[in-house]
Amino acid sequence: MNRKLKLESELAAQLWRVSWDDVQKSNLDKVLRKTCSRLTMSLKGSNYGSLMTMEGHFQIYTKTGYYKGNLAAIKYINKKRIELTRKVLFELKHMRDVQNEHLTRFIGACIDPPNMCIITEYCPRGSLQDLMESDSITLDWMFRYSLINDIVKGMAFLHNSVIVSHGNLKSSNCVVDSRFVLKITDYGLESLRTCSCPEDTHAFYARKLWTAPELLRTHCPSPCGTQKGDVYSFGIILQEVALLRGVFYLDPQTLTPKDIIQAVIQGGVPPLRPSLCFHSHSEELGVLMQRCWNEEPSERPDFNTIKIQLRKQHRGHGSNILDNLLSRMEQYANNLEELVEERTQAYHEEKRKAEALLYQILPHSVAEQLKRGETVQAEAFDSVTIYFSDIVGFTSLSAESTPLQVVTLLNDLYTCFDAIIDNFDVYKVETIGDAYMVVSGLPVRNGKLHAREVARMSLALLDAVKSFRIRHRPKQQLKLRIGIHSGPVCAGVVGLKMPRYCLFGDTVNTASRMESNGEALKIHMSEATLQVLQEFTCFKLQLRGEIEVKGKGRMRTYWLLGEESTNK
Repeated sequence: MNRKLKLESELAAQLWRVSWDDVQKSNLDKVLRKTCSRLTMSLKGSNYGSLMTMEGHFQIYTKTGYYKGNLAAIKYINKKRIELTRKVLFELKHMRDVQNEHLTRFIGACIDPPNMCIITEYCPRGSLQDLMESDSITLDWMFRYSLINDIVKGMAFLHNSVIVSHGNLKSSNCVVDSRFVLKITDYGLESLRTCSCPEDTHAFYARKLWTAPELLRTHCPSPCGTQKGDVYSFGIILQEVALLRGVFYLDPQTLTPKDIIQAVIQGGVPPLRPSLCFHSHSEELGVLMQRCWNEEPSERPDFNTIKIQLRKQHRGHGSNILDNLLSRMEQYANNLEELVEERTQAYHEEKRKAEALLYQILPHSVAEQLKRGETVQAEAFDSVTIYFSDIVGFTSLSAESTPLQVVTLLNDLYTCFDAIIDNFDVYKVETIGDAYMVVSGLPVRNGKLHAREVARMSLALLDAVKSFRIRHRPKQQLKLRIGIHSGPVCAGVVGLKMPRYCLFGDTVNTASRMESNGEALKIHMSEATLQVLQEFTCFKLQLRGEIEVKGKGRMRTYWLLGEESTNK
């Protein structure tokens, strides 16, 4: 009588009940970064997802929240309302009473619409499926046997408890805590689960890959399944862990989840089962798998028998809990060290590539400033020399060529130009279509050498163009028109997206006018550049005369014909 009164008192107390106001939402991104848990959904190839909702649908991440200061997993219930029948109250009480180190702890349930959910212990290492797919840890056989034993211990306890059976055992419902202890989740609470109608989708069939054939043949079976059905599911997980090739791996066949499920339902002699690879695991383990997924449920062993079989197979490896845990943590630490070293090397390589790209986009000195986090201020330069060139008749040539031929032409030409200008103290500012712009004297000042460097570069480019051949018109001479001018400019980095190092000032406009008023295969220069070049007394110059320059009036200009000596 007292026991009955105590039971009724516990049912009425609803000790499992949680108020939604006591649950604090967590920042999922921070949690994932902190715990390194993926819990991802992947339905490509042999990866069929991770944690599931109460209805069996896939979700990318398990929802999390803080309850009484502890991070917890939250599974929402897809019901408009929950009627607290005596059956439901008993199920909730049983969930609270059933506790084992290999079962996720049931914290409570919130039944207040619209936030009806189940709150359980959160395991930060993710699911067994995540662990098998992770690059951050190597699963040697000692580690794998430890995880398998954890499943067996958890299921043996569950089958001997009031819960009786799981019904949804799979690698994504086996989660790993911070100490690398595997715990089984998503068990119990039959009344709060829904039997979803069959849907002809990849995800629907993928989540059935662990389900026993006799349950697949049953229309809307019990959500809690059967004990023999759980053993079949364990056999599928066993093959996953042994081969590390995904769920229901078939060699050499490649069947879709739908094809696999239909074949399993049909049966046959022999029935379709995952492949055994004895070079990947022991023969004894393969035999155990076959016994677990036997077509006849009564022929499948129970978890107590499986525990004995595994102990025999793994005899000599020790079973001390502390040694086992230390071994797991040591292996994880070693794997982390290897991963950190590998990622560090990858980081340095990517950093080197990024810096190389930055040096191509911006001057070296400017790039160094940006790397140090400094703001690049606009800077005035008293004297620089600017080079402009374009292709005479480029518009008509483009009209007579395909877009691909035009791109190929410009790529060939500018690749040639880029190789040549590397030999001079100049900086390539930009290319726009067929226009090519170069400057000397900035961002690093070089006295009056800027005019000489640009002059020598111009002669080298002109000489290269005379022997350049257009791929789709090999007999046509490419006609380059060059203009150079010297004077003061202001330079700085413009923009945040695709930043550019730009030049401003009248000197830029005048240099452009020298090019547009020039002639094909000639180097046209201003009197300002002439005055600087005359100090070197090594260039052949010819007066062109006065010409009308748009926006500048009449200007005296010159032709650069060549260089007599390279001694200066």
